[in-house]
Amino acid sequence: MLVTATVTGGAARAEAQEFTALARFEPGLSQLRETQGALHLDLVISQPVPWRVRMLDNPPRMVLDMREVDWAGLERMTRDAPAVKSLRAGAFRPGWSRLVIELDGPWLVSRAGMETGDGAENSAGGPTRVAITLDRSSRENFARLAALPEPEEWALPPAADLPPPVRRKGGPIVVVLDPGHGGIDPGAERDGHKEADLMLVFAREFKELLSRDERFRVVMTREEDIFVPLEARISLARAAAADLFISLHADALAEGEAHGTTLYTLSDEASDAAAAALAERHARDDLLAGIDLSAQDDLVATVLIDMARTETKPRIARLVTALEASIRAADLRMHRKPHQEGGFSVLKSPDIPSVLVELGFLSSSRDLKRLTDAEWRAKMAAALRDGILAWAKEDAALRAVRD
Repeated sequence: MLVTATVTGGAARAEAQEFTALARFEPGLSQLRETQGALHLDLVISQPVPWRVRMLDNPPRMVLDMREVDWAGLERMTRDAPAVKSLRAGAFRPGWSRLVIELDGPWLVSRAGMETGDGAENSAGGPTRVAITLDRSSRENFARLAALPEPEEWALPPAADLPPPVRRKGGPIVVVLDPGHGGIDPGAERDGHKEADLMLVFAREFKELLSRDERFRVVMTREEDIFVPLEARISLARAAAADLFISLHADALAEGEAHGTTLYTLSDEASDAAAAALAERHARDDLLAGIDLSAQDDLVATVLIDMARTETKPRIARLVTALEASIRAADLRMHRKPHQEGGFSVLKSPDIPSVLVELGFLSSSRDLKRLTDAEWRAKMAAALRDGILAWAKEDAALRAVRD
């Protein structure tokens, strides 16, 4: 059986029979090569799956979405293509995986097809080959075709479309926990540990702690190892009518020996070069995961203006003060500059107090040891809980005086 993709508008849209079992990537039989001015991607997977391919710009990249493919071993695939700057793959959304190839300039898909084998390796008919060829393109033609919108059935709703959250008086504190990275974006990595995995473990434990307390209601931006775009995380918090948004991270910094917990809040100017580098990295992770941010400029500008409102900023400042006091009271190590600022997109909700908590840095062996220690994690979760409660009590008292 041959399954081909129709190449239109710089995006090859695939039509295939529905298969639901997890397909396995075969790195030893796959290759990415550049010959005679063309790029050739040959992927072998264990069975056919629905798929699609399209191009995006800024940076130029090819995005290949495939239903339920395990991309383990991608780093072992033969790669002889100087035009390819980087490639990454992983889970993207429930039931779907994504391969992203960043290119050195404008390329367009000239041919794309899926061919199944006749073997009896599995019920789907044996190994399957996906062959994609890309040719150089003019900058103008590439930009025009890459700017085509996502199909309606695939695109995520823009954050601006969601109604404002309904604020309550009394009731539980609604906390949205945001385990950083996930899926195609593993975050920082060290000694076999991935930031995305470590943060998901901590978030689940933190959620369990808060959920046992009737004073809290907890929502998580992801419950598994999938990729969630930054703007979608904000959208989820607004839809949940969150009182508080906490993004959890454990990045790596090349500058110096950064270690200890750090609290980051939003600013259009970073407090130092390291904070600026982290914020830039987080935004670029969205791009390298294949997210098209070309339509987000107006939204970001509006949010930055709204963020300057006098009501939300003091509440965030009091939140950081309460969290820092609680963490120190628990005798947990903090960074020498415990409160820093940066242009983190995930903190740009205008009316929900938001903070990014760097629990530690994977570039520090001491921090990695803490993050993998269940006792330390429990102590940190309790400290964050106590800080939230102290902040909520003060916040409610101030609101009562104003009202």
